[in-house]
Amino acid sequence: MRRGPQERAHDAPLFQPRRTNTNEGVTDVKKVYVTRQVPQSALDRLTGEVNWDVNPDDRVLDRAELLEAVADVDGLLCLLTDTIDGELLDAAPNLKIVANYAVGYNNIDVDAATERGVLVTNTPGVLTETTADLTWALLMSIARRTVEGDAFMRAGKYVGWAPMLLLGSDVYGKTLGIVGIGQIGQAVARRAMGFDMKILYSDMFTLPPIAEQLVNAEKVEMDELLERSDYVTVHVPLMDETHHLIGKRELELIGENGYLINASRGPVIDEVALVKALRDGVIKGAALDVFEDEPAMKPGLGDLNNVVLLPHLGSASIETRTEMADLAVSNILNFLAGDQPPTPVNPQILKG
Repeated sequence: MRRGPQERAHDAPLFQPRRTNTNEGVTDVKKVYVTRQVPQSALDRLTGEVNWDVNPDDRVLDRAELLEAVADVDGLLCLLTDTIDGELLDAAPNLKIVANYAVGYNNIDVDAATERGVLVTNTPGVLTETTADLTWALLMSIARRTVEGDAFMRAGKYVGWAPMLLLGSDVYGKTLGIVGIGQIGQAVARRAMGFDMKILYSDMFTLPPIAEQLVNAEKVEMDELLERSDYVTVHVPLMDETHHLIGKRELELIGENGYLINASRGPVIDEVALVKALRDGVIKGAALDVFEDEPAMKPGLGDLNNVVLLPHLGSASIETRTEMADLAVSNILNFLAGDQPPTPVNPQILKG
């Protein structure tokens, strides 16, 4: 059951001043390190179970700091901004579990972890609906030019209603192309039903016929999806096969009346090609929550009016970020106690 906001006092802070546990002096207790501040209620669950510490600064640790922090830990709760590779794993000889605070885990060398007998976990499911909400917000924002309108008002430029002022595009009854019809893609499709949209999707697998009927969806090849869709939204994991999945050629297929939305991973889109396509009118607009060299943007992207830019807010709700932290902590505590972790990425480790 999803946690409702009523279960948390509105004035209760997500983060508390305390940054470590109170298990000093207790022997034979596992050690856990958390690389960034997460909702305190999840960290509180570690107290009494393990010795834990968390990065006290609200920033990404540099490489040297991270290598030093993991030197003697049994568990690591990390973020997608932390690179977990063979070098780091070798620097942490006691490490038994890496709990990623994200559904994607392209920041982790899973093969290297498996070779060393280290379990990797992630946080799927709990952020599906929230990320779909954000995707829909991106789509509506670029279609109806709400970000431009907000800036227009704040700049004092509005002098009265005008027939041609900030004309956008309709959403109701249009065609939505979903690249990647996993849990988030399906959640976006469900939202499109309220707008009577035709759904096209491309993926390696096919939805069951009943699922296609429920959301008015049709599976097509990706080129056809790009050509036929008014709005294209991307929901694929980042891997070798999806790096620059959308480039110059694909943008040309979307065409001058089409929009591109990305709330998956930045490198799925060739951002240099996207900047040129937006500038030259190859596509009508784009809305992005992620970037190829995050947090940096490619030159020129921030100068364009036909793109909405957000700082990776896909799962950024109080309820969801708390559930993500709880799931990551559950993975750590369960595994270190010898129990089944909820969401293993390399479950073969559990059979060893």
